[in-house]
Amino acid sequence: MPFIFKKLSIPEVILIEPKVFRDRRGLFLETYKYSDFAQSGIKEQFVQDNYSKSVKGVLRGLHFQKNPNAQGKLVQCVKGKIFDVAVDIRKGSPTFRHWVSVELSEENNLMLYVPSAFAHGFVVLSETADVIYKCNREYSPEDDRGIIWNDPDININWPIKDPVLSEKDKKHPALYNADINFEYPFISPLARGVRGVFKKGGRLI
Repeated sequence: MPFIFKKLSIPEVILIEPKVFRDRRGLFLETYKYSDFAQSGIKEQFVQDNYSKSVKGVLRGLHFQKNPNAQGKLVQCVKGKIFDVAVDIRKGSPTFRHWVSVELSEENNLMLYVPSAFAHGFVVLSETADVIYKCNREYSPEDDRGIIWNDPDININWPIKDPVLSEKDKKHPALYNADINFEYPFISPLARGVRGVFKKGGRLI
């Protein structure tokens, strides 16, 4: 299998490490293969690809889509480095409000699977960063929602104190005022069968 799937402290969030083939020409790796992902519990198919280029200090998030168009994402940084975050926003979940983070970069080639019913965001650590992500639902403007990046009830340990934000991201509500319609259990078929250790915040186990 050309991928290693690693459990994080919130079990539905999955870190994927692709196998990298290097030689004097450069490198080659697979970034997605349905059969391998499905075997590891990530069974939904992706229907939209997105790309962003951001400068150092830019923070995008925290974003999610509400039902009926809840959107899971497979995130990869193909140039530069980002601090990537997923937040459990399923009401009644044992890990509600908890978050996990990982650095994604062109050097480590890691990918993060952020399931439906989770909020997602990242901040750029390098001079610039190019991020691509696959989505299992198409973008739905009427279901597009957000949570303010520095909500104290979530208390993400961002590695930057004064990020560059869009006007839209500056105006997101706090978690308890956000328009969330996810109830636990809300486990995406992409993550069924994955287990891990519950832990508030922090990095991968």
